[in-house]
Amino acid sequence: MVAKVGVRVAIVAFVVVLAGVAAALIALSGHPTPAPPAGAPAVSCASSTAGAGAPGAPNSTALGNWTTYHGSNARTGDVATAGSIGAVHAAWSRPIALDGQVYAEPLVCGATVFVATENNTVYAINDTNGTILWKTHVGTPVEASTLPCGDIGPVSGITGTPVIDVATHTIYAVAFLPPAVHELFGLDTATGAVTSQVNVTPPGSTANVEQQRGALLLLGDEVYVPYGGLYGDCGPYHGWVVGASTDGSSALLSYQVPTGRAGGIWAPGGIALGPNGNLYVTTGNSDATATFDYGDAVIELSPGLTEVSYFAPTNWAQLNANDIDLGSLAPTVLANGDIFQVGKAGVGYLLSGTDLGGIGGSVANQSVCSGAYGGTARVGSLVLVPCTNGLVAVSVNAESFSTDWTTAPFSTGSPIVTGSVAWTIDVNTAHLLGFNLTTGSQLFSLPLGAANHFCTPAATPGELFATGGDQLFAFDLS
Repeated sequence: MVAKVGVRVAIVAFVVVLAGVAAALIALSGHPTPAPPAGAPAVSCASSTAGAGAPGAPNSTALGNWTTYHGSNARTGDVATAGSIGAVHAAWSRPIALDGQVYAEPLVCGATVFVATENNTVYAINDTNGTILWKTHVGTPVEASTLPCGDIGPVSGITGTPVIDVATHTIYAVAFLPPAVHELFGLDTATGAVTSQVNVTPPGSTANVEQQRGALLLLGDEVYVPYGGLYGDCGPYHGWVVGASTDGSSALLSYQVPTGRAGGIWAPGGIALGPNGNLYVTTGNSDATATFDYGDAVIELSPGLTEVSYFAPTNWAQLNANDIDLGSLAPTVLANGDIFQVGKAGVGYLLSGTDLGGIGGSVANQSVCSGAYGGTARVGSLVLVPCTNGLVAVSVNAESFSTDWTTAPFSTGSPIVTGSVAWTIDVNTAHLLGFNLTTGSQLFSLPLGAANHFCTPAATPGELFATGGDQLFAFDLS
């Protein structure tokens, strides 16, 4: 048995509580915090009893909140909207130009859209008229040319989707700073002032080959940060999860996937939270072909980042040897706490939420599609899977699953759902597409001009937001 890793690392998290003190310190370090524009309205970030910290709970989309990847810690990506959607209209006269490419999902809190760029800038934008309320540049990004491999350029900054704490009105984002530092910034959602800053680089890692692509997760007063390798699998990277307390009162938590090398947690959906309060991640390939070392595995972790259970396919060695990552798609948490997982091979695995089952221990498995990447959406027992041969709807019950429909092939981005419509982005044609949730027939096609790999829209009742390269688009649904 490979040793489990789940230790608190003795690294003191430095947190500045007062925004004025934080602004002064960051100005000294070369990361200025701008004041909001003169006359700009205060940013309202509505609180909710079912906020981002509640296990598996949605972030109150009824209040206009979409404060974490796919709207909930369970990554369901579903907005319950009454009635059918008859038309879609551009909400702003033109898209908002940003200072860098966007890979992270937009977030919404109250009447404000938040978006983060690879130039290490976080924007707050009025969701009604597109006015930029504030933007904060937290530091110089890393030049892609200085990294040994990768597919994001010309700079690498904020890639993973941030998370908003509605209780403290704080947005947390991990920026990549030269020469190779992963820094967690907390920003006031009303002003953009930096209120906290802590180094969350995985302890003992080779930081320039650890990429922070997966979405952050907030649970209570802990922000969890997943890591994987760069595109090209170069260098001695590992999969990691690092946990940092929001008030800086505790040392970092950390979990290193116990591979000899690799086993990255790189899917943009990042970490999913089960109703049991535990965290679920899925890894990519490792170098192992003889002794299992948690490459190509689904891993259940406690909030303290100790291993609870795991699953791996019986052909894990073959998957490792051929770079056929199980972890190309983040795990899907089902309503009953079970887990549904698909990877590059396109095989679906239904796993028990009581115990993931170890090697070969799935409840059911069968082919779903030609391969899946990104993050899913889930409405009740229906799971929408972004496959290389189109968007696929899968009905899952306690013992089995079956395919309901598959669209025509396209370069499928991670889907979300608003009422009766499933939305996803065709990365090749740079169009936001809407499909009938019941039949899979295409209803809408909206041009975005450009699209980055793994991009995914965000929504609240009556609103839809999507990024196109370095622009943010808003749509009204009626």
